[in-house]
Amino acid sequence: MLQLSGNKVQAEAPHASLVDLRKGDAAILDRIDLPTEDARRLMELGFVPGTRITAGNSAPGGDPRVFQVDGSEIALRRDTARRLKVRPDQHARPHTPPRTPRIP
Repeated sequence: MLQLSGNKVQAEAPHASLVDLRKGDAAILDRIDLPTEDARRLMELGFVPGTRITAGNSAPGGDPRVFQVDGSEIALRRDTARRLKVRPDQHARPHTPPRTPRIP
């Protein structure tokens, strides 16, 4: 099992994972809790600790789900996304649902 971390200090609160993000939410990848080969492949795709990740669309039923990372869109299954731990992106705008125009 390879645990790569973007933090030198471990936070006291449990980390959220990619599955906890809503569409449009952004977070910083903190660590990858996957076997070495799986973690290496995700890093080749841009999932490197310290990288900003934005949650995108998901298939009907929610699995797989698309994430935007390093200019690409990558679909991950829920089981994999659950093992990628994230922390809040301090520079991200809060998620606000799109407004529906009112028709008079």
